[in-house]
Amino acid sequence: MRNAVCTFCGNVCDDIEFDGVTGKNLCPIGEAKFAAKRRIEAPMVRGRRVSYEEAIEKAAEVLVNAKRPLLYGWASTVNEAIRLGVILAEKLGGVYDQCSSVCHAPSTLAMIEEGIPGGTLGQAKNRADVVVFWGCNPVEAHPRHPSRYSVMTKGFLTKGRQHRHVIVVDVRKTATAYLATEFYQIKPGYDYAVFTALRSIINGYEKAVPEEVGGISKKKLKELADILINGKYGVIFYGLGLTHSRGQDRNVENIVKLVQTLNRHTRYILQPMRGHFNVVGAGEVAAWEAGYEYAIDFSRGYSRFLPSEFTAVEVLVRRDCDAALIVASDPAAHFPKEAVKRLAEIPVIQIDPHPNVTTLLADIVIPSALVGIEAEGTVYRMDGIPLRVKKLKDTEYWSDYEILKLMLDKVIQLKGE
Repeated sequence: MRNAVCTFCGNVCDDIEFDGVTGKNLCPIGEAKFAAKRRIEAPMVRGRRVSYEEAIEKAAEVLVNAKRPLLYGWASTVNEAIRLGVILAEKLGGVYDQCSSVCHAPSTLAMIEEGIPGGTLGQAKNRADVVVFWGCNPVEAHPRHPSRYSVMTKGFLTKGRQHRHVIVVDVRKTATAYLATEFYQIKPGYDYAVFTALRSIINGYEKAVPEEVGGISKKKLKELADILINGKYGVIFYGLGLTHSRGQDRNVENIVKLVQTLNRHTRYILQPMRGHFNVVGAGEVAAWEAGYEYAIDFSRGYSRFLPSEFTAVEVLVRRDCDAALIVASDPAAHFPKEAVKRLAEIPVIQIDPHPNVTTLLADIVIPSALVGIEAEGTVYRMDGIPLRVKKLKDTEYWSDYEILKLMLDKVIQLKGE
């Protein structure tokens, strides 16, 4: 099977060759996705093996009997399944939340305020002669990103590494820094100040900039500003180094303003480095259906968005949910202690291919097919480009879509709608 799609990270590489057992053109983390791993063997209800139909019926009963269920996860499944999840949350009067609430949620908040001067990875590959990685480390998190889209790749107008000026800005010298033409090490939490200084220099207010900002001298900041302005086409990739350091969404707002400033002189685009292969879809599909990307509450019969109250962590810590449906995620391994304590107290339904920490506390466990290997569907790449993932081999496992479709039908039946 040629041109298969790797469903691991936000790169969603679509040049994979699959022989039924292993794949070619994979990075180490992509190989782990395609490798045979331990699977959940059968649907389980409180430790007892049951059929898919029985497990789904029990899950529907739990959700219907709950006053305010939490439906969380979604970043590692297909858009078709996510749509059913949003509809299910609305029918139940529950809370829909997805994985970006603990990673790139500040990006979403910033885009609501400022928009985003975005582009595609294809534009970066074919046009960019200045590539900036700010607060991200693709060599370790998205290993094929430099070779496919940004650093070494040959494009129509930019013919390879020798034609690109690569800049890495981070609080430590990461693996990606060794690919850079220039590396700038800043103090933790000073991204906002550095963006403001660069904007001041570019706008002609150099005298207002102190001799040192965030650990970088004024001379170095001027050098960086000159490199950025003199690029014909630039792209800035940013990661959790911005969204999870002091400033959070304000950091992202300021980098958007920096790109807007640069676009008065040349052409720049901005791209967040997204993690799970369809975390973009988990937000986009929710936005189609409910108007918001995450932290959506349907308890009043319509959608409400309030990140300070309706994210999964907030809902669990405040004990505002009495059941949970976890799809394609492992919150028990990553959430704060108080949130996991609440998960252990309430009925939990989990839909996932592999056993994990959440499986240990789930009352109902429903195994699913592997997206992109055993199940097909549509996903979004990190730049918002939709791709169709293929089914590469048959399986006895049900897909997320099939499970959620029957679950939604059962919920509608039980509610008498």
